[in-house]
Formats: sequence, structure tokens, C-alpha cells
Amino acid sequence: MSTPEPEKNEPAAAPTPAKPAAPKPSRDWGTVVRNVFTAENSATVTFLAIVLALVVGAIMIVLSNTDTMNQLGYFFASPTDFLSSAWNDVSSAYSSLFKGAIFDPATVSGTPAQFFGPISNTLEYATPLIFGGLAISVAFRAGMFNIGGQGQLIVGAIFASYVGFSWTALPGLLHMFAAVLAGIVGGMLYGGVVGWLKAYRGAHEVIVTIMLNYVAFLFLGGWLLNTSVFHDAAAAGQAVGKPATPSAVLPHLFGDQLFTDIGLVFALIATAAVAWFFKRSKLGFEVRAVGLRPSAARTAGINVSRVQIAAMLISGALMGLIGVTQTLGLANPNNNSLSPNLDAGLGFTAITVALLGRTKPWGCVWASLLFGALQAGGALMQTQAQVSIEVITVIQALIVIFVAAPQLVKEIFHLRAHKIDTGAKGEDAPPPVDPFHTDTTTAAGGEA
Repeated sequence: MSTPEPEKNEPAAAPTPAKPAAPKPSRDWGTVVRNVFTAENSATVTFLAIVLALVVGAIMIVLSNTDTMNQLGYFFASPTDFLSSAWNDVSSAYSSLFKGAIFDPATVSGTPAQFFGPISNTLEYATPLIFGGLAISVAFRAGMFNIGGQGQLIVGAIFASYVGFSWTALPGLLHMFAAVLAGIVGGMLYGGVVGWLKAYRGAHEVIVTIMLNYVAFLFLGGWLLNTSVFHDAAAAGQAVGKPATPSAVLPHLFGDQLFTDIGLVFALIATAAVAWFFKRSKLGFEVRAVGLRPSAARTAGINVSRVQIAAMLISGALMGLIGVTQTLGLANPNNNSLSPNLDAGLGFTAITVALLGRTKPWGCVWASLLFGALQAGGALMQTQAQVSIEVITVIQALIVIFVAAPQLVKEIFHLRAHKIDTGAKGEDAPPPVDPFHTDTTTAAGGEA
């Protein structure tokens, strides 16, 4: 049976007019500001973690002052005595911390060295931490936990120190760059051993790095510094190495009066290189793939063993640069020579820096600046405010604890879980999020 054709004189259906686009909703500043203080904003959570750590540190400062605690005994009789004393303790401690780390208002009319001295100290203390945070981040992105920074920086320092005091025929800057390169090679080789054992022998990197830390530490202090090649004959009875020649020492960055050397430039270059490595390079993509799921990366054709070795080589090289700054930098207290305690705990502090920076290159820079400021200001806080430097160590630990437990910060400050929805209302508005999956109906109205 044939289908009847429409008559020619029948008018065609009018086209449906296009629905005008809904106007974009206006975003008032109040909504924008409120959206900043949400649990989704990691920068806000980190900032609040620092605030919490400073609050707890303030409580410790008050508790450590005997006179203030004695005034607490008659608090209800005269509460202002205790409150004013507690405020003086906290304000003097944290003002000293600020003056020693960033800026002292009393130096406004002073010399440039006095004016920029505090921030220069902060930058110098932060430089090795930048290298350490980057080193931990590279290994962590590859799915490995490098806690062998102590050993790797010691080996890097040994290589750099040897070139620094023995290759005296090299001229000027060439000598310095040769010493820096030697430190990179030393740390790289020591980190590469860990990667090789992990990739081809199945050894766990945590156990291996812990053992290699002891090997490097005892090798340096127990034997190497007592040999005729490294021991400084002028330091009789002390385990101190030969000092590096001035041509190998890292030069001042902002003039001879400021405590910052060119190692800061190397640290920023390394940060930019690591950021490019993760975002743009093929090997960086493979490192992130292996870190997320090694089995899937292997199925995709990535050589997991090669990537693990490469990640530990890079991580060790960055740790070796800490050894360079500790040996040839301005922060060396032993006339740019080797000493058994040159690591100064930086290999382990680097782990906290990487965690605080969320294993992101530029995040590690900001975390290093924070820790450098605490270290630079802590010395002045101890001398002026008579507060123990151990309070700074506690504050650093609390910052890491609060950052590692963001849910605690969210509960204390009652942060919203999600941002305020500023989308259009009505038919064009997206359906609300159902985090508990209570809605089991499909679009057709039936059960899913």
C-alpha cells in the first residue's frame, strides 16, 4: 500500500525559533571571596594549616615562660596580668621571627646590607631545601620514596670538595662549574644505585636508601676525612677536609655584604627545568605514568625499569646539588671544607618540604622559602625573645601534620566541601551533585 504524498498547496511547517541563550549569571565579589574559603582550594587549606601551627606555637611560647605561668595561678584575681604577659611573649617572639627572616623596621635608615640582610639569610637557607624538595618530588612522582638524601648529598659533597681543592689549575668560573658538575655526578651515581637495585633486583628503595645513608655517613666521618688526600693538616685532631680554593666557591649573588650566593640561581633554574620535565618531556610523562600505575604503564609499552633508574638518577643529582651548596656555598661554617655533619638533616627536611609543596616544583620553592624564613628568623627569636629554637622545629612539624591531614583543617575552620554554584537556574542549570548516589532513577523515569 503506497504512502499518500502531501499535497503541493499544503503550507510548510514554520521553523521553530531558536531559543535565546540564557544570560550569564553575574558573579558578585562576595561569592568569589566565599568560594576561596572552601575545602577544594588547596592553597587555602595550606595557609590555614600554617596559621594553626603558629597558634599552637604561640601556646608553647606562653607555656615555656615561667613568669607568665606563675601569673596564671592568680588569673581570676587579676586576669590582665596573665593576658598582657602572654601577649608580650608571643608578640616579641613572632616579631623577632619576622625581623630575622624578612625585614627589620629599625634598618630603614641603615645600610643596604642591614636592610636586605634578613631576606638574604632566608634565601640562603632556602636554597638547599629547593634542591631537596625537587629531588623528593621526582622520585615520588615515579612511585618511589627517596629518603636517602643524606647519603646522596654527602657523596655529592665529596665529589665537589675534591674538585674544589685539587683541580686548582682550572681558571675562575670554569673551576666552579667543574666542582658543581662533580657534585651533580656524585649524587647521581649514588641515587642511580638505588634505582638499579629497585628495577633489577626488586630491592625496596626505602630500605636501600636508609642503609646507604649510613654507608655514606660512616665512610665520610670514619675513614675519608682521616686520609691524607682529604684531611686538612692544619686542623690537627679534627675530622675536617681540605678547604676549597676561592675560585671554586660559589660567589655572592647580591654583593659581598649579603648572605646569598649564586646557588639560588641554580635552584630556580633547576625548578624551571623540573617543571618543564614533567609537563613537556616524554620521559617526564613516563615518570608520571609509572608513578600512577606501573602495570598499566608497562602494558602501554613503557620500560618501567628504565624509568625508575632515570628518576633516581635525577633525584640523586638534585640531592648532590645540596652537597655542593653545603660545601662550596656561603652557609658552610668550616671554611668551605668537608665535615661529618655537613648534611645538617637537610636530606630529611627535604621530605617535609616536598610534602608541603605537594610534590610540585614551584610549590617546593614556596615551601622552602617558608622553612628558610623559619630557620633564619628562629636564630634572632632565640637571642632577642629568649625562646628556644626547638619551638621552630615544632612549628615546622605541625605545619606538615596539618597539611598531611587536611580534613582536620576543614573541620576546625568549617570549610564548605564545594564552591557556591553560580550557574544559571532553571532548565539550563546542571543537575545537583548527588554524592551519596541516593537517586537511582534514570532519565526515562525507571530504576537504573
